[in-house]
Amino acid sequence: MAKAIRKQAQTAERVASATADAIVADQMRSLARAFRSQAEILKKKEKQKKKQSRPG
Repeated sequence: MAKAIRKQAQTAERVASATADAIVADQMRSLARAFRSQAEILKKKEKQKKKQSRPG
């Protein structure tokens, strides 16, 4: 899931670079940052889940 969200972030960055409208570009960069943050949170949760499921 985190990998898919990172792909969305890359797509948003590409759109931001390709658009001529500065406002839209800023919004897309903001969206990309949000996607990356969400991906990091998911990654941390997955790691925590793996740690908890390991016999100790």
